[in-house]
Amino acid sequence: MSQTEKNRIQKHFDAKAICYESSAVLQRNVCNELLQRLDLTRLKPDVVLDVGCGTGWGTQDLLKKYKKAKIISLDLSPEMLKQTRSKGGWLRKPQLICADAEDIPLEDESVDLIFSSLMLQWCDYKKVFAEFKRILKPDGLLMFSSFGPDTLKELKQSWAQVDNHAHVNEFTDMHDLGDALIYAGLAEPVMDMDLLTLTYNDAMSVMKDLKAIGANTILKNQQKDMEQGLVTPGKLKRVVAHYEQFRKDDIIPASYEVVYGHAWKTKQRVTKIEQTEFPVSFDKI
Repeated sequence: MSQTEKNRIQKHFDAKAICYESSAVLQRNVCNELLQRLDLTRLKPDVVLDVGCGTGWGTQDLLKKYKKAKIISLDLSPEMLKQTRSKGGWLRKPQLICADAEDIPLEDESVDLIFSSLMLQWCDYKKVFAEFKRILKPDGLLMFSSFGPDTLKELKQSWAQVDNHAHVNEFTDMHDLGDALIYAGLAEPVMDMDLLTLTYNDAMSVMKDLKAIGANTILKNQQKDMEQGLVTPGKLKRVVAHYEQFRKDDIIPASYEVVYGHAWKTKQRVTKIEQTEFPVSFDKI
């Protein structure tokens, strides 16, 4: 991703920082689920990094969960980091770093736990995984969530009836993310997926929510495609009409495929097949 593209995304989220949480219902729920998954580990980290911390929803809980750990919050948007700063306690604040997840300004093997909720879709995830591998200490843990290909499928299908241009971001399949973890040198990756549905009164409310949290930003090479397929009032009216085909029980759905994953920085374990004894009756001898 070019620096120009990153600057564009940064400015977009800067503009949404103050109003972000009022519309980020799903994002909070996914972050809470990811935090609960940390309860299943026995890791007692000294240094925790929240990558793509946004307004600090996850950072706030990480401060409570790991009371003795140093918590570092990283985001590309300085305005988002201002929101994160406001959530720290009087005596304990996270360290804030305004930086790109593809180029993290931390030393090699300096972090015990990397926590990242719904950030990967804004980056080159292969570069990000390589950075995660670099900064994790041996036996360090990566815990993350992202969006999968079926995210906003109703909106995608509605736009596909209107033109052939990109109006919704494409998201990476969880199997590809799992393969990328292994390629980066992270071990024992575990991936799973959940399908969540938000409901609305109409299609315009779906698009307003996406705009409020900055999720209407088109990434990378998709931006040029969107510019060629400029949104006009006529097109938008047709999209809304097509979206109506998904209405059920007087509500409009917006589907999200949420991918969860974790992996460790450790050597792959070699599992040996142990000799097993099978009982055999005498009449078979």
